[in-house]
Amino acid sequence: MKKEVRDVVFPSQFLGDVNQYKAGQGTFVENGKIYAERIGIQSIRNGVITVTPLKGSYEPHAGDVVIGIVEEVSTSTWLVDINAIYPALLHVNEVPWRVEFGDTARYLNYGDAVMAKVLSSNEPDRLQITLKDRGLYKINGGAIIEVEPTKVPRVIGKNGSMITTLKKFTNSRIFVGKNGRIWVDGEIDAIQKIEKAVRLIERDAHTYGLTERVIALLKNDGR
Repeated sequence: MKKEVRDVVFPSQFLGDVNQYKAGQGTFVENGKIYAERIGIQSIRNGVITVTPLKGSYEPHAGDVVIGIVEEVSTSTWLVDINAIYPALLHVNEVPWRVEFGDTARYLNYGDAVMAKVLSSNEPDRLQITLKDRGLYKINGGAIIEVEPTKVPRVIGKNGSMITTLKKFTNSRIFVGKNGRIWVDGEIDAIQKIEKAVRLIERDAHTYGLTERVIALLKNDGR
């Protein structure tokens, strides 16, 4: 019988030998043995051991597509909350509009949401993002649902299976940002269903049979 819950491991807990497995994210190697670097959920896939933290803030990486919220407007830049420790800088040169000096608020104002891409992340207090790429834009309409950034892979599902399920049963447009923000565009009741499903995924991300439970919830009108 398949076990229901993946293993919870603790810092410095022994996980395996390097002659059997490869050390993945959240682990470290010492004297040929693999140990947990943090408290989290251990997973083994394709011979690689990883430990996903139970909770944690978003750690930006260059190329990540995120959902940001404008929190400050200046004459030639915007500061955007991307759910990281520090806000990201968006310069007028990195938007698809020709913005005159001092006219930034006409295009993006406080509280506006954007689909953006992380440009650099070497220094956490000097993050930069861009809107100058395909699929990046100012968000109009819909709703934003927040989820633990560490649970994003589970919301998406293997090969996009979970997100496909959510779209199929709600007839909604959904985008999951790497930073734990989900944009949903659809009918009010569909958005409510999706939020309930996301909360279920967030709560039970470490369990098996999750897709079946999400489908059951969506079929039962979100109850």
